[in-house]
Amino acid sequence: MKFNYLARTKEGEIQTGIVEASDKESAITTLHSYGLIVIKVESVKKTPIFAKKIRIFQKVKDRDLVDFSRQLSLMVSSGIPLLEALQSLVKQTENDYFKEILFKISKDVEGGVSLDRALAKFPNVFSSLYVNLVKSGEVTGQLAETLRYLADHLEKEYYLKSKVKGAMVYPIFVLSTLVLVGVFMLYTVVPKLIKIVEGVGQELPLPTRIIIGTSNFVREWGWVILIFLVIIGIGAWYWKKTAKGGMFFDELKLRLPIFGKIYRKVYLARFCENLSTLLKGGLLILRALNVSGNVVGNRVYKDIICEARDEVRIGNTMSSVFEKYPEQFPPVVVQMIKTGEKTGKIEFILNKLSEFYSKEVDNIVSNLSRFIEPVLIIGLGLMVGILVASILMPIYNMTTAF
Repeated sequence: MKFNYLARTKEGEIQTGIVEASDKESAITTLHSYGLIVIKVESVKKTPIFAKKIRIFQKVKDRDLVDFSRQLSLMVSSGIPLLEALQSLVKQTENDYFKEILFKISKDVEGGVSLDRALAKFPNVFSSLYVNLVKSGEVTGQLAETLRYLADHLEKEYYLKSKVKGAMVYPIFVLSTLVLVGVFMLYTVVPKLIKIVEGVGQELPLPTRIIIGTSNFVREWGWVILIFLVIIGIGAWYWKKTAKGGMFFDELKLRLPIFGKIYRKVYLARFCENLSTLLKGGLLILRALNVSGNVVGNRVYKDIICEARDEVRIGNTMSSVFEKYPEQFPPVVVQMIKTGEKTGKIEFILNKLSEFYSKEVDNIVSNLSRFIEPVLIIGLGLMVGILVASILMPIYNMTTAF
């Protein structure tokens, strides 16, 4: 049976969640074993208000997953039983959402469920790569080593994502600020100046007429534009979730000027790192390719990797497929993979490729940041200058006329 509970930790923090037990007394005993002071326990058939949670903004951050993997690896390698290690991590985790997930995982493990099956119940947190590697680690008796691989792998992924996001945040922030400032001026400052310059009776310069027309349009139809943009945004978000829409946006990412090159290198680094990690973890090549395709993060690359998996299944090589897609897999990558396949050192080759492309992304992003900053500053200065000049020109003409 499942029971909703309301409990308090020894530190006084309130916790809610669901616990599985044969009866109410067993549920209370289980909660006590985790050091919780039980306030209320009810059958899951009744759904009290305190058990209802809003999940929209709750998520497990990449950093949380890295720390969990690292700590669990250290505990298991130190000889601490898996269940005890999980229970300890439940108490240490600060993210309440993740804490509840770990609590459920520990209960499954306590009930005799393998760790990989317990993790697989939360696909939004633990990817297929994570679950498959844990399964391999359990089968081979190298769970601690596998978890260490995962922690290293997730940490590399985390820093790679952070680099790309960091490169995009600054220009988006500056452009958003520019748009907001422009709209504010068109709504408030320009209308007040219009009354002054129109009262002069002189013909207004072209830049001023453009600014006035834009201001009038934004004030009259701004709300329509805003609603239209919101509808477009929501529609694009929903369409992106479909197979056709997802493929469109994934192809668009690869074709973007400048950023398309970064994305291609990111996906190459991710694929090589994922496949290398899976092969090191003991997975067979077919399964490793299947998992790598599912977690690479781009449907274009996923289709190519799945095609390579199908070719490997009938006795061909990965490189024979990759060389058909030179835009996604450059010739140097294909040649190195081909060498790895011939020499039996594919894991080593993939790891080196991953390191190379991770450094490439790092260098491109660093150079891009230095290039974008002055360009944005100059662009911002020009736009502000045009706006100010359009307003001051008629005022200057008016003063010189007298």
